[in-house]
Amino acid sequence: MTRDELLAKLRDLKPWLEEQGIVNVRLFGSYARDEAGPDSDVDLLVDLGKPLGLRFFSLADELEDELGREVDLVTDDALRNPYMRATALRDCIAV
Repeated sequence: MTRDELLAKLRDLKPWLEEQGIVNVRLFGSYARDEAGPDSDVDLLVDLGKPLGLRFFSLADELEDELGREVDLVTDDALRNPYMRATALRDCIAV
């Protein structure tokens, strides 16, 4: 799957994600840099409109089913490492 194909799928899923409580989705990592390989996962930086609790993890599983790739959902608060934070934010593409 190319970056553009992935972005199109994510944009199609955006209304559903918003219903689930995810209000902002940004793609980062190898897909955002257009360097994804056959085993690359999908890295998504998300903002939550409400606390999701354990639902957060099941959303990642559901996205994996929809996208056919492993998905890493990350919140802004989880990016505590300054290097990882800077790298992720530099690569981000808004969905």
